[in-house]
Amino acid sequence: MRPARLLAPRSVAVVGASTRPGSYGNQAVANLLTAGFPGPVYGVHPTAREVHGVSCVPTIGDLPIAPDALVIATPAATVPDLLRQAGERGCGGAVVLAAGFAEVREGRALQEDLRRIALTHDLPVCGPNGNGVVSVVGRAPMWGDAYAPKRPGPVALVSQSGNVAVNALLSRRALRLHTVVSCGNQAVLNASDYLAALAGLGGVRSVALYLETEDAGLPAALALAAEQDIRVAVLKAGSSERGAAAASAHTGAVAGDHRVLRALVEEAGGAWARNPHELLELAKALSWDGSVRRRPRPRGTGVLVVTCSGGDAAVAADEAARLRVPLPALGAVTVDRLKGLLPGTATAANPLDYTAVVFGETRRTADIITTAGHDPAVGVVLACYDRPEEMDAAQTEAWDAALGGITDAAADLDVPVVVAATLPELMPEATAEHLTDLGVVPVAGLTEGLVCAHAMTARPDQGRLREIADWQAAHLVHRSDQGLSHPGPWLREVEGKARLKAHGVAVPRGAVAADPEEAMALLKELGTVVVKVDSADVRHKAAEGGVILGVSTEEDLGRALRQVPPPVLIEEMVPQGVEVMISVSYDAVTPVLVIALGGAWVEVFDDAAVIPLPVTPERVAKAVHHLRAARLVPDVRTLARTAVAIADMTRREGFVLVEVNPVILRGRTATAVDAVISRGRPAGP
Repeated sequence: MRPARLLAPRSVAVVGASTRPGSYGNQAVANLLTAGFPGPVYGVHPTAREVHGVSCVPTIGDLPIAPDALVIATPAATVPDLLRQAGERGCGGAVVLAAGFAEVREGRALQEDLRRIALTHDLPVCGPNGNGVVSVVGRAPMWGDAYAPKRPGPVALVSQSGNVAVNALLSRRALRLHTVVSCGNQAVLNASDYLAALAGLGGVRSVALYLETEDAGLPAALALAAEQDIRVAVLKAGSSERGAAAASAHTGAVAGDHRVLRALVEEAGGAWARNPHELLELAKALSWDGSVRRRPRPRGTGVLVVTCSGGDAAVAADEAARLRVPLPALGAVTVDRLKGLLPGTATAANPLDYTAVVFGETRRTADIITTAGHDPAVGVVLACYDRPEEMDAAQTEAWDAALGGITDAAADLDVPVVVAATLPELMPEATAEHLTDLGVVPVAGLTEGLVCAHAMTARPDQGRLREIADWQAAHLVHRSDQGLSHPGPWLREVEGKARLKAHGVAVPRGAVAADPEEAMALLKELGTVVVKVDSADVRHKAAEGGVILGVSTEEDLGRALRQVPPPVLIEEMVPQGVEVMISVSYDAVTPVLVIALGGAWVEVFDDAAVIPLPVTPERVAKAVHHLRAARLVPDVRTLARTAVAIADMTRREGFVLVEVNPVILRGRTATAVDAVISRGRPAGP
């Protein structure tokens, strides 16, 4: 179900159009008129003849045309029947503003009726319990709150929070919005449905997603957006919904919903935001295409910071290190060219402090930035610029001249230029609008500037994202309640290790002993052993006292069996090495492979690589090299091959969660010492 007509309507009807000021129905009609909606607008009301000069008819069936969009501004109990009428009339979709649905217990049945009727008539519905949809470019605010017309642009926002959408429309940051969607309860349409539809609309270059719930449709929607050259920024809020999986294994703790979604977004060349302010700044930056003059692409992958302040340069360097934003050293040719332009007290470096001596010298500033920005390692230039709101004529002339140097450089460079105020309030809206008109990205905040500049250097891999989406569609089992697979029956450890061994993963020698005599026989055969509880119901064995290490004598074994009575799993002790966790999970938004250093300490070290499936040894090795503790891994290729084998086993056996922790790495060997495995999906080819 695609909401194309709903997002770009040519005609709108307001059901519940009201003459009562302050009501949703009254405000919705007023908004359409204030915005200058170019198409026909109708009201639907049983008795009113007109509202704000808009003609009204008694019922949806009396409308002279089937409108592209209905705004339903009536009480919750009336909505299902109104949707039935809309479906029968052939309307393109509906925005339901009323609350009183599944957000409260007594409204759940009513929302089920709404959903059933909408699906029966293939009728896209936004909401209920949301603020609505605003097509800024189409001058179509189907919105329950007051709306002031905005200057349109290429940024779309899809928000599962009404307040984030309201604040975006009220913001003063040169955020040129294309479409704003407040999802409400998502009874019919999810965030991914809107993202997919926006990818098909002309003029959208970036989408900001504010998410609070999981959405199994995101991989396919992100792939579609990437294929249309649309960049995406995501803010995920709310606690993890995978609490059950986290309680059963370490995987949920080190690679919960946020990390899985983040890995997916970054595969899409998207950006991960930490708060609503950063989300909107990122979406604004990612919408840049240089269309004022040309459409260059970031050449390198590094960010060049230029400023007239040594303090700003130092802070920028520290923040870049914290955020892992690469600030590449300038090449020898660039440094040599800068020497003739910089004051004697300045050093040609990155960050580049051209000092306050140059402030206000337009041509010299432009030459310095242009020369440094042409360095082959530079993908984006970030220029620091703070502008006071109130200045006298002399100050204004100096600040204008300084800004002119930056914008002149931007006109000459073949990489994007971001201008960031070190403090958000020092980026006035008029300055931000001026920069945007010149094809320069204005950002409020130095940290946000670094984040945005770095995000602009990303290279979306359309083929990889489509591969992930196709894999998810083929292998993920969807549940009706949450949309995702979940852990099913758990295997005993001995059963799990048998499956690992069958798929080429090395495991310790051992067996289950039903009584002390069998245990003694295994001790004599294997030497020093580990004694473990043999139960599918005990997954955190060590934490529950179910693992005894270093059992080498008859007396040791007796004590161990008193603590852990038979049946027990007895295995040879594997020599010490580097401990890692390898897990594969099918219970998140997309199936992922997780590799984390630490073994029993994995949650403490919190050093994990999360890689959406499918994977190759080369892709795994690349991800491992980005771990903080990568230098501890004795042989990355061995680790990568083992991880791919475990991922292959998970798919073929139909497991939902496989956690092998620890895998002990020694030289070119990898041994799976413990395994937690859950079924829950059909076995795959």
